[in-house]
Amino acid sequence: MADTETDHPPARVEDSARTPRANRVALAVYLVAVVVYAILAGDRLRSHSPDNHFAYLADAFNHGTLAVRCDADVARHVACPPGGGGNDWARFGDRWFVAFPAFPAVLYMLPVAVLGRDFPNRAFDVLLAGLAPALLYLFLERLTRRGYSRRSWKENLGLTALFAFGSVYFFSAVQGAVWFTAHVVGAALGAAFLLASLDAARPIAAGALLGLSFHTRTSTLLAAIFFGLEAIRVHRLAGAAEATADDDLLTRFARYARGTDWRAVVGKVLRFSAPVVIALVVYMVLNKLRFGDWRETGYRYLQIRWQTRILRWGLFNFHYLSRNLAVALALLPWISRVAPYVQVSRHGLALWVTTPQYLELLRPARVSRLASNLIVAALAIATLDLLYQNSGWVQFGYRFSNDFALLLVGALAVNGRPWRRLGWALLVVAIGVNLFGAATFERSGNVYQGDNTAEGMFQPD
Repeated sequence: MADTETDHPPARVEDSARTPRANRVALAVYLVAVVVYAILAGDRLRSHSPDNHFAYLADAFNHGTLAVRCDADVARHVACPPGGGGNDWARFGDRWFVAFPAFPAVLYMLPVAVLGRDFPNRAFDVLLAGLAPALLYLFLERLTRRGYSRRSWKENLGLTALFAFGSVYFFSAVQGAVWFTAHVVGAALGAAFLLASLDAARPIAAGALLGLSFHTRTSTLLAAIFFGLEAIRVHRLAGAAEATADDDLLTRFARYARGTDWRAVVGKVLRFSAPVVIALVVYMVLNKLRFGDWRETGYRYLQIRWQTRILRWGLFNFHYLSRNLAVALALLPWISRVAPYVQVSRHGLALWVTTPQYLELLRPARVSRLASNLIVAALAIATLDLLYQNSGWVQFGYRFSNDFALLLVGALAVNGRPWRRLGWALLVVAIGVNLFGAATFERSGNVYQGDNTAEGMFQPD
């Protein structure tokens, strides 16, 4: 039976002489992650991605415009941006735009200004990719120091390795293409957001980080739920009555609501909301300036073959749910009798295949409100991603899980069982699976199902 944790468990006491400083370990995590990602990126580091949309947008920002600057000789042939306007470029009128949220392009502005639009952005992305694991380690150590987690620093390091090398973040970190750049930047912002949001301690910083995250991966806006739940969790009135085992669900909710200091909660949420609202306003202004309508994101102007389904069903719709659930939860490797003997659908592999540790959350060793807050926020983001018109195709694993993976790892730290031999062995398995993905994705064409229509999902009979 799972243990039940209080809101404020006693802090874990560790031997400070044997526990290294968290900042030093985090720096080491960053350096190791960057080196490993660089090795797996290999010769990619010497060139830019053919899908370096953010470099083109950064170049536009540096020249005071929102539209992509097309070379005159190229524009005459209606071939701007590169690829004849193909693959996720938005054309509105006679101008081209990047429809994706723009914060990664802001980070690109300096290297583009110094090295030019076609700078080797993959190398820059690898430097960025080390940030999320390092910040995650700091978050996990903070959970331990505040008594919410029973993990040792070695277990926290193992959980950090699980995210960095044992999840789909690994293959995402070594690509450098626009879609994966957003995941790398979004994960770093997400880890920093968790640090600021724990105990609702830094509402303005948390709101600012979430606003930037929204300008990177829009679905992460729903992580605001975590901050709100944290504000409720930590602001309990002195002497508030707790629910008993005999209370029904409604009674439990009423008791908890009566025992909450709502004035303090509202104050924290208002401070948190101010930068988030500013970010939303900026987003709407950008939409108005680019497409003449504050509600228009530009996705319906993308020059892609399935634009008609966006026009018919919208970007988010229940219509997409069954397919996306199949991708996230059901896809397995394809086994054959001919080389290479294993193939992967271009829709990727199920989450529990790439990171089996997530299954532990279905039967946690402990139950705590903090872990519940993390899981609720993860489920909210995952639900929005599952209603999106794209499964993440093309991918090694369900890449949209990068939007909520940090929340799940945090819940594993709080609710999971101690890592004994089996736990460490499963970490090796997860790293092995994702090492295969990082080494082969967009390199070994015969490993991945070759259908370019997005129809191939399950192995044909």
